[in-house]
Amino acid sequence: MSAIQASLLCRPFFSPYLPCPPIPFYRLTAASHLFVSFSIDCAHRRCLTVCPLRALPEKYERNPHVFSSSKYRINGLPEHNCREELTGELEPPGVVGDLGSVEKSPETEGKNDEQGKRFPLMVFLVGLWDSVRRGLGRLNLSEWLNWWPFWRQEKRLERLIAEADANPKDIEKQSALLAELNKHSPESVIRRFEQRDHAVDSRGVAEYLRALVVTNSIAEYLPDGQSGKPSSLPMLLQELKDRAAGNDDGQFRSPGISDKQPLHVVMVDPKASSRSARFAQELVSTIIFTVVVGLMWVMGAAALQKYIGSLGGIGTSGVGSSATYAPKDLNKEITPEKNVKTFKDVKGCDDAKQELEEVVEYLKNPAKFTRLGGKLPKGILLTGAPGTGKTLLAKAIAGEAGVPFFYRAGSEFEEMFVGVGARRVRSLFQAAKKKAPCIIFIDEIDAVGSTRKQWEGHTKKTLHQLLVEMDGFEQNDGIILMAATNLPEILDPALTRPGRFDRHIVVPSPDVRGRQEILELYLQEKPLSDDVDIKSIARGTPGFNGADLANLVNIAAIKAAVEGADKLASAQLEFAKDRIIMGTERKTMYISEESKKLTAYHESGHAIVALNTVGAHPIHKATIMPRGSALGMVTQLPSQDETSISKRQLLARLDVCMGGRVAEELIFGEEHVTTGASNDLHTATELAQYMVSSCGMSNAIGPVNLKERPGSEMQSRIDAEVVKLLRDAYDRVKRLLKKHESALHALANALLEYETLNAEEIRRILNPFQGGQLYEQQEELALA
Repeated sequence: MSAIQASLLCRPFFSPYLPCPPIPFYRLTAASHLFVSFSIDCAHRRCLTVCPLRALPEKYERNPHVFSSSKYRINGLPEHNCREELTGELEPPGVVGDLGSVEKSPETEGKNDEQGKRFPLMVFLVGLWDSVRRGLGRLNLSEWLNWWPFWRQEKRLERLIAEADANPKDIEKQSALLAELNKHSPESVIRRFEQRDHAVDSRGVAEYLRALVVTNSIAEYLPDGQSGKPSSLPMLLQELKDRAAGNDDGQFRSPGISDKQPLHVVMVDPKASSRSARFAQELVSTIIFTVVVGLMWVMGAAALQKYIGSLGGIGTSGVGSSATYAPKDLNKEITPEKNVKTFKDVKGCDDAKQELEEVVEYLKNPAKFTRLGGKLPKGILLTGAPGTGKTLLAKAIAGEAGVPFFYRAGSEFEEMFVGVGARRVRSLFQAAKKKAPCIIFIDEIDAVGSTRKQWEGHTKKTLHQLLVEMDGFEQNDGIILMAATNLPEILDPALTRPGRFDRHIVVPSPDVRGRQEILELYLQEKPLSDDVDIKSIARGTPGFNGADLANLVNIAAIKAAVEGADKLASAQLEFAKDRIIMGTERKTMYISEESKKLTAYHESGHAIVALNTVGAHPIHKATIMPRGSALGMVTQLPSQDETSISKRQLLARLDVCMGGRVAEELIFGEEHVTTGASNDLHTATELAQYMVSSCGMSNAIGPVNLKERPGSEMQSRIDAEVVKLLRDAYDRVKRLLKKHESALHALANALLEYETLNAEEIRRILNPFQGGQLYEQQEELALA
């Protein structure tokens, strides 16, 4: 059966209103006694669906031919393979025959063999009659005219595809093809554009975006609120921009940034490696693991051994065998100190030494006290300012008595492990019992002996153990516990009560005679020049303790060594004193002339007020050389040691503090007052508040001490009285400086010229303005 004959009997299930191409384009794909299936050549992008076979011509009232355009697919199959796929998927059981023929199935062949023989001729005649009748009666020229442009369009599209494939780098041909394809198949535009095998420009990008919008593929790049997927549209636009500009290079593009550029991961099959390679890998891993575990075991054992040694033994005895080979610093609590001193090495605290002499006598001759039933205090607490010699006194006692001396700092008891402090206290006292009579000295005991409400639970255990060892069920005869602290007020009352620390000894700062003895002790082994006056140095260092004086001598010795001197001279000692009192000179600091002049008048104001105010301390030095954080300063030293300060002296200090600011205001004007007086005002305000709230030196407030949180009304009255004291001092100083303005200018000019002036130099400069009585009057007032 020919295609022309069979086509006349094909009737579709539906009747689309589309023109039919000429019959020679048809190809028969399948035939049976129930249906006939056709298709058009794939070059024309046409295909027919399955059509039932109609045997009677009178029923042929619908459109005899149906085709679908290139943008549709038949039964979900691709258009380029519709003929083969249609034959393979839609051919039902019982279909026989091949292309270009129609045969019956075996079922119908057995029923009517004769009718089957005449069937081709009858089909031909009926088809011929139907074609003539319909061609003459229903001639539709418009359908054929409509087919002609469509066919031309198909030919044009084929030509554009061929030209674009032949010239992949020709942007004009690629753009023309994408524009034409967008009219018929936007999906084809997307596929071709994303292949990246053809050159494109902005026109091609525009066609690609248009195709994304038409097919709604743009939704893949938009954010999804439900899944939380972020928007990839900016990345797409950037990629299109680079591609339109000709910067798109596939080999340098980062993979995995979008669905179009996936990151390819290659999974290596572990079974691919050989057995020998796996064995070698496992062997190396085993060796490395064994070495690491062995090193960790050795290091852990060494650390554990070191820690056990630092505890001074484990067990009830408190002293184990580790003490025999552990280093001394790890067994300090069971090893007595050997570097001890005597009372000859202690100077400047004769009263404290006298109280401790009976302890030394008890340690030397215990029977002398026990014969009469006397007992030595179990504990001695040394208190005083830092550097006064508390630790030195404890070592001197042990050296004088000739007994073992156990030294331990309060901060050395506690460590990161809970219970270490209590164990070390037990070990310390157990070792001391074996060496009795002996002395245990705990320096800075406030580290473990502070009030228990301020400490955590594990720290309290150390204090509890110390309390038990000092005065518990077991007696520690022959052991004297000495401790030193700078803050006796924060110690726990249970620690300072009688029976534990029975005796409290205050070690004060040395007086003039004590400072002289300390200086003689430190200078006795150093070569001194003839101009060194130790007594004068002692008088000029009020408030210095033993540590300060030792530092002074050391700085002077270093200065002499730097200068290449053979002996210590008075100049080096004076340099060391100024460095401790005033700070280090900053000679390289740049200061403008205007700032230097302002500083000179500021310091001259302090000096003039100090020289003309009753109760002010004598001036030691005045300088405009920057020292420390100050641009200049005037130092005053008392002519003798002070045990108390009078109200007149405090008011004099207020006046001296105001001298610098008032001098700036008088010379440069109120608008040119600088921030250099801020520290002076701070000192003056604190001093005035101390006078009013703590010392009762205000008539308005009365003789009360209101330092501990006074009420709001009382605080307002205190503030008003403080302001009054400061204003009165300001007015006094202003009147004084106006009176001695000429002396103020003279001293300021001298400071600008020499930068630093001592007391004698200031005396010579100001004598013409004071009639030679300035210093004498000031010294007399200070002594009064």
